Order: sequence, then structure tokens, then C-alpha cells
Amino acid sequence: MPGTVLLLAASPVGKGCLVDAASVLPVLAAVAPSVLSGTDTANVVELADPLEPQAVLTRLRAAATAPGPLTVYLAGQLQLDRRQHLPHLALARTTPSTVRYTAFPWHWVREELRLRPPGTTTFFADLHADADAWQHLVSHPLTAGPGVTLYGRIAPPPPRRAVATPSYMKALATLLRSGQRPVPAQLHQHALTRAWGEGEPAGMVLAAEAQVPAASDPHAVITAAVQAGRHGEAAALAARWEQSAVRAYGPGSGQALHWMEVRADLAMFAGDPVLSCRVWLAVAAARLGAGESPDTPAVESAVDRAHHQWGSIRDAARARELGPALADLRRRVPGRREGALRHIRQHLDELGAAQLTG
Repeated sequence: MPGTVLLLAASPVGKGCLVDAASVLPVLAAVAPSVLSGTDTANVVELADPLEPQAVLTRLRAAATAPGPLTVYLAGQLQLDRRQHLPHLALARTTPSTVRYTAFPWHWVREELRLRPPGTTTFFADLHADADAWQHLVSHPLTAGPGVTLYGRIAPPPPRRAVATPSYMKALATLLRSGQRPVPAQLHQHALTRAWGEGEPAGMVLAAEAQVPAASDPHAVITAAVQAGRHGEAAALAARWEQSAVRAYGPGSGQALHWMEVRADLAMFAGDPVLSCRVWLAVAAARLGAGESPDTPAVESAVDRAHHQWGSIRDAARARELGPALADLRRRVPGRREGALRHIRQHLDELGAAQLTG
């Protein structure tokens, strides 16, 4: 099965830049797609110095839902959201005071990759952290989810007014340009050795193998059903686990909400944006009803996903039906996407006009 490769380089423009992330892309782009992915053929997607978090989310989501192995090569810098103390991948417009709105939350990476079959996703990361993010990561190690193999390094902030180079990623790309692709663990170790040989600081080493669940793990069974195209079976399994969680822990419990989120993702995979939107709206309402703040990542993510699925609905009547509920939630949960509520109102106006002319 063809593989998918995502090449992503991101760093701020101006004095806030810690690393020249995009400088590695020409070296990576010179590597054959089959070598980048470790498969006979592969589709390569490149994203250089993106401006908006939604642009990164769209590319990552498309890559995560593609069948076959996925390999991500990421070079960039991490900054900390001062309000929630969560690490973010800084983008072109990111400044220390705008991290929350202009950078890409790292927990979105885990969310987008969580339903991929364990062992099919390899993530290479070459990251530089600012001072706040560095201190945070000392006690909160970076992960990409239990089913993802993550390799790389996180370097401390470079000297003042200096811009570092993604030397780990350049070493990795140089090794791959030979046309040989050792297993990821060996490739990672060779790249580290070469980078350290050039005087790079040791930093934090990322080396997390994917945790392959037992055959009895419901997530593994559901993922296998999705990969085989048995979407109805996958949805039924998730619904049964949700019902069990409700009986055992209550309807607003974290366990029950988890399975609601799984059902919403499964509806997306099955090409049913109406159902996916409905479930994400229910998840957001349940979290708010349980007392979670409108700016918590889980609430924001649920509303953002409902919004994204609503925009994919082609049945105008269904879109008009769900629009008001989404708008009500957007008033409470504006999220990070500027003008999100305005977008809903404009689209509802368009749908109303289309109904009149139809």
C-alpha cells in the first residue's frame, strides 16, 4: 500500500525565530519519496512556514486519514501558551504573546493521530524550545500518542540573537539521500551521532516506540474494521463501549466522552459529516455541562471539529438544521479561529438564500 509523507517546517518570522526550520526542506525534498516513507511508492505533502494553525490542521488531518503507513518529518520550535501552559508549534506569525491564537497546539497532533493503526505512524521531530517551553518539557515529556513511533530531539534555546539550524533533521535527510533507509531506530541514532559530532547540544532525545495493543483492545478491533471498510461494524462497536462506559461511570464521565469522540471520528471516516457534527456538538455540550471551561483544549477541539464537519455537509437542509446549535456553541466557545462565528452566520445566510431561490 502506498505510504504518505508529510514534510513540515515552521518557525516565526522576525526576532522571535529560534531556528531556520525551512532550510531543511530542500534537503528532504531531494530524497526519493519511497525512501522517505520506506514503502515502494508514496505521496509527499510539503508545508513550509505556514501562517495559520488551521492550514497545518488540514494537512495533518488529511495525512492521518490516508490509508497505508504515514511518516512525518517536522522541524520547528516550541513555545508555551502562557495561559494554559501547553506546548505549541510556533508558526510564521507567532509571538510570545500570541501563542494561543497563532501557533499550532501540540495536543492536536495526538488527537489527529490517535485512531491510526498502532505501528503505522513514524514521526521524526527536530525542535528547538524557548526558555518557558524548555522548562515545561523537563517535567512534561513530549509525546505523539501511544500508537505513534516518535524519534528526534528537542534543543534548548540558542544563544541570544542566534538562529539555530535543524541539524538533526539535516543529518537524517543526508543519510536518506544515500538511497538507503535503515529501520527508524537506527536512522534516528545515526542522525543523532552526526548532529552531536557537529557540536550540537545534546538536548532532550525523543525515542518512543509505538505501543501495539493486544488483539482484545477495542481500539485495535475498531481500527481494523475501519481499515477494512467495515464502518458500520466499527460504529456499532464504539456505541457498545460508550453504553458500557455510561453504565459504569455515568453519562458525563471521561470514559463515556472518550467513546463519543471515537464515534464522531468514525462518522468522519465513513463520510457522514452530519452525524460527525451532531456527535461533536453533543461532546462539547456535555463537557460544558460538566463544568469544563470554554477555553479548555477538549472543549475547543470538540467545537472546532463540529464546525469543520458542518462545513463539509452538502445537504443544505441538514446544514441549516445544525447551524443554529453550532452558532450557539460558538458564542460560548469562540476558539482560536478568528471570525468563526461570523463564518457560521454568513454560511447560514447563504443557505437561506439558496433555499429561497431554489
